[in-house]
Amino acid sequence: MVQQQVLDRVFSALSDSTRRGILARLGEGPATIGELAEPFVMTLTGLKKHVQVLENAGLVTTAKIGRSRECRLGTERLDDAMQWITLYQRLWERRLDGLEAYFTLQNGTDQ
Repeated sequence: MVQQQVLDRVFSALSDSTRRGILARLGEGPATIGELAEPFVMTLTGLKKHVQVLENAGLVTTAKIGRSRECRLGTERLDDAMQWITLYQRLWERRLDGLEAYFTLQNGTDQ
């Protein structure tokens, strides 16, 4: 099972719409901090803080290229989150399938 602290950082990072927007943009390809900041109404410093949260969660990697910092999507931690989500999705699907079977049985015996 994935460590709880790792999942806490990933889900905390994903909880913010600006950070989800950054991830969506990086899904199209690498971008500099300046390029990422364009659609958002915030300072470069504010955007850097969001990128740092994503980087600390392992969702983004950054590298200094010349005078700018390039950001890329990092999928390893997102894979951890998907593994956790899939585990609980299967659990709930089994429970809902059982509930459906129960109601089908009840409706069949009442008629």
